Amino acid sequence: MASSLTLSGIGAAYGSVRVLEDVSLELRTGETVALLGTNGNGKSTLIKCVMGIVRPIAGSITAEIDGKRYELVGKTTEEIVDLGIALVPEGRRLFPKLTVEENLLLGAFRPEARAHLRRNLAYCLEAFPRLAERKSQLAGSMSGGEQQMLALARALMSTPRILLVDEPSVGLAPLLVQRTIEKIKELKESYQLTVLMAEQNFTQAIKIADRGYVIVHGRIAFEGRSAEELNNNELIRKFYLGL
Repeated sequence: MASSLTLSGIGAAYGSVRVLEDVSLELRTGETVALLGTNGNGKSTLIKCVMGIVRPIAGSITAEIDGKRYELVGKTTEEIVDLGIALVPEGRRLFPKLTVEENLLLGAFRPEARAHLRRNLAYCLEAFPRLAERKSQLAGSMSGGEQQMLALARALMSTPRILLVDEPSVGLAPLLVQRTIEKIKELKESYQLTVLMAEQNFTQAIKIADRGYVIVHGRIAFEGRSAEELNNNELIRKFYLGL
């Protein structure tokens, strides 16, 4: 059940403004890889390139799933989701006037997920007991932490193989950030996922990351081949830990 992702030489722009320049990174089967960077350095744009939301102006993005290789550049977002790649977007992007259960069911849109809809729904409600308690509640009336849990569960409803999580800590209190990060680790292990997590909260991200990359001004400034390497890097110690 191999599932990996390789980005090579990715460039991206919004009009005449270059946002990404020659970005290369690799996500191997079963890994949790952190993409670290402060606001405005290109993390979300890179995630959007993988999902087909932003079209790269250079480079390639290759997904390998169960021995088959797919070039993602040029594919639509729907086609990418159908391959088994799911996104938990920054800001959660729920349907606020639909119930918790309705939001979850919308996550099971792709054909493979529809076949396992009831099983996945039962699993998500078991993994997130608060969502089970609030199945009939409107998503927009829940707290930020509960909405983040719903966004994670909705992505799992698509039966993903590769999970992209964009800034899961944004807008959450420190305790909820910790719980969210721990839940991502738990779900990754339960679902045997390969995870790319874009995050600016270094302290929390490093708790679950196998390794990671630091992106600065749209370029990869450092690749840490282990959590320890990330922790001991001078760039990270200066900008994230204040040391």
